[in-house]
Amino acid sequence: MSTTYDIDLAGREPALEAIDLSVYYGDTHAVQDVSLTVPSNKVVALIGPSGCGKSTLLRCFNRMNDLIGSARVEGRVDFHGQNLYDDAIDPVEVRRRVGMVFQKPNPFPKSIYDNVAFGPRVNGLKDDLDATVEQSLRSAALWDEVSDRLTDSAYALSGGQQQRLCIARTLAVKPEIVLMDEPASALDPIATQKIEELIYELKKEYTIVIVTHNMQQAARISDYTAFLYMGQLIEYGPTETIFTNPREERTEAYVTGRFG
Repeated sequence: MSTTYDIDLAGREPALEAIDLSVYYGDTHAVQDVSLTVPSNKVVALIGPSGCGKSTLLRCFNRMNDLIGSARVEGRVDFHGQNLYDDAIDPVEVRRRVGMVFQKPNPFPKSIYDNVAFGPRVNGLKDDLDATVEQSLRSAALWDEVSDRLTDSAYALSGGQQQRLCIARTLAVKPEIVLMDEPASALDPIATQKIEELIYELKKEYTIVIVTHNMQQAARISDYTAFLYMGQLIEYGPTETIFTNPREERTEAYVTGRFG
């Protein structure tokens, strides 16, 4: 049975709402009856030990689990009052409106410009591509570093720059929500700091859900934190509460490093 955690939405519509959400890989029950609300224009961190279901839960929010043959999803994910798992919903449109940034930078083997322009072109946008590319790179805090080398290969960028390019590519199709699966885990401390600063700025325009193994990172950048353990949502609430006054003993044990 899922536990419901009340989150202060300050009178706003939630960005996403998971209701009794379960995910199975074959016979394995990877996510178990999770219910949580993601507030608009906030950063929500999903934390927990490896294999606890964080990334699986994240992929539910834009139906990426559909691409895994053995995966089966039960329950609801509501977005603007619609269940994303209704048969009438186009998963491609879901992924345009709920973008994803992966753990390792994955630029396309194209120029910097063409990486950012790829999504708008696929979606039929032909006008103002230059403006879209520039705005997306500015939003990803990358424009000043690449504005004079847009025709260079994306592979010529550093790892941190490649990850910000992937964020720009995601923003170019104008999503409402950005999902990030450990976006800084493969980066050095300086590049990680830039990603964290970028996330802080992006929440002015977007809702962000991030998976992270880094407790300090979750504490620094998120407004709300969800702790998962063995597929279950153990606790969810304001980040300050989760890290300083959790109500569940397992949460306290994890955030203080006694296990995990």
